[in-house]
Amino acid sequence: MKTQTFFECQQCGECCNGYGGVFVTPEDIHAIADYLQTDRDHFIENYCQMSGTKPVIAQGPDGYCIFWDSEHQCTIHPVNPGMCRTWPFIKSVLTDIANWRIMASSCPGIRTGVSDDDLKAYIAQELSLIHT
Repeated sequence: MKTQTFFECQQCGECCNGYGGVFVTPEDIHAIADYLQTDRDHFIENYCQMSGTKPVIAQGPDGYCIFWDSEHQCTIHPVNPGMCRTWPFIKSVLTDIANWRIMASSCPGIRTGVSDDDLKAYIAQELSLIHT
């Protein structure tokens, strides 16, 4: 199976919109701060919000990630966080397949109408490739 069988990015930016935020790991913070030519503390203070004790990329007043620009592009795409790189192949779909359909309601690139078993197998395969 090919990735486009289940997902083909439409570059609409809908995954960059909405509450919840993108958690950033220490590795993400380091890469993005270097890309922005700033230090890690400045990056966290100026570009993140805290969700409990974890930093998440801040959102602008329009609800979009602050790195989503008016040209509909991610301004940190070369170093975007792991959550962004793996979308929509996320572990929560394996926990509850309904999450795939929920994500598909706002993402035109996510294919529905595939069997739950095929979808779970494919997502597990994608996750194993991402994390190796």
